[in-house]
Amino acid sequence: MLSTPPRQTSLAYIGLGSNLDQPRQQVATALGELDALPLSRVASASRLYASRPVGPQDQPDFVNAVAALETYLSPLALLDQLQALEQRHRRRRERHWGPRTLDLDVLLFNTTPIEHPRLQVPHPHMHARAFVLRPLCEIASHLRLHGRPLEQWLAGLSGDVTPLA
Repeated sequence: MLSTPPRQTSLAYIGLGSNLDQPRQQVATALGELDALPLSRVASASRLYASRPVGPQDQPDFVNAVAALETYLSPLALLDQLQALEQRHRRRRERHWGPRTLDLDVLLFNTTPIEHPRLQVPHPHMHARAFVLRPLCEIASHLRLHGRPLEQWLAGLSGDVTPLA
């Protein structure tokens, strides 16, 4: 069921992050590349934000953003496209929560929860990450997560997430 393309457009929210090889440029380039994915277009995108890394602190700060993507791709086809895009940016998975040139996560796909070995939606950690919620609130403040407005989740979080000029 997850690999069959939908007959109508879906709205997916994609989290973007980078902390290696000119992170601002990595995220900005990836936003343009998302708009060029097959059967997809970027409907809106947040500003870029800076944040401290989650996990190991012996790495540079991250640049993060969120994009709303209108797509005819199925959730797994979209995931495949995102992972291919990460690979084009020379993504290496050497350490859990380690540094990366580009990280792309499906945060939400319509209002559909997805439990699949390769994909969980809503993203299982997004409610605890200000660097995801702040840019998501910027472009979709009306959304609710697990029955609560995004702003309520964000209000309970610590950690600096700073808009970049």
